[in-house]
Amino acid sequence: MTKTLYAEFTVKPGSEDRVAEMMRQLTIDVRKEPGNQLFLPYTRETNPREYFVFEVYEDDAAFQEHISADYGARFNGELAELIEEDGSILTWLQPVH
Repeated sequence: MTKTLYAEFTVKPGSEDRVAEMMRQLTIDVRKEPGNQLFLPYTRETNPREYFVFEVYEDDAAFQEHISADYGARFNGELAELIEEDGSILTWLQPVH
């Protein structure tokens, strides 16, 4: 069963360029993961400091591989200092049948 989630965070003022650069690289890395089906980062049109990332992984094992990737750990470690929240807020999603 696929693992689908929505991650969101708000970048601190002054950190916009760095986070955009980090997100571009993370997107490249995650899309190369064999179990990643979709990784779509967005910012809010009316507030580009607000990020929303829609992610789909093949299954729980693929998601576990994703969260154990070294580039993800580096990304999250640096991101923690650049966003208003303590970390990305994750919302797990299920398809409507």
